[in-house]
Amino acid sequence: MSDPTPPVVVIHTDGACIPNPGPGGWGAILRQGSHALELCGGEAGETTNNRMELTAPIRALAALKRPSVVEIHTDSTYVRNGITTWVENWSRNGWRTSAKQPVKNVDLWQQLQVEAEKHQVEWHWIKGHAGHADNELADRLAARGLEEAVAAAAVSPH
Repeated sequence: MSDPTPPVVVIHTDGACIPNPGPGGWGAILRQGSHALELCGGEAGETTNNRMELTAPIRALAALKRPSVVEIHTDSTYVRNGITTWVENWSRNGWRTSAKQPVKNVDLWQQLQVEAEKHQVEWHWIKGHAGHADNELADRLAARGLEEAVAAAAVSPH
């Protein structure tokens, strides 16, 4: 008899922006059992660290081919608190903060909601740059995404 519980997909994500705002990159490492998938990308134009921190889990969740049980680890309290606490109220209040201001990055928050709803997601905050191997890998992937985006923009005709 097979176990009806699918294996958990463990995801670590990170974003980078140098300077902030400026060009940015995102990275994610997805692990399920012995399988691993590294993802990264970036924007050569003006973006922010928060936008890159949000893009990483959006892209990681979108890469999953079927509904999954997922643990996402982020070193961004903005992402974790936003998706677990704030987003429900923002949505109910017409994407306004408690101070009646428009929510920043509403496009990405909405995308993250859509992707997260396809899965059973647990969100975890992890201290960045504290020696956790997959958090450090996600950081390197975000830096690579930033570098690749800037390099591609430098050689493409405008």
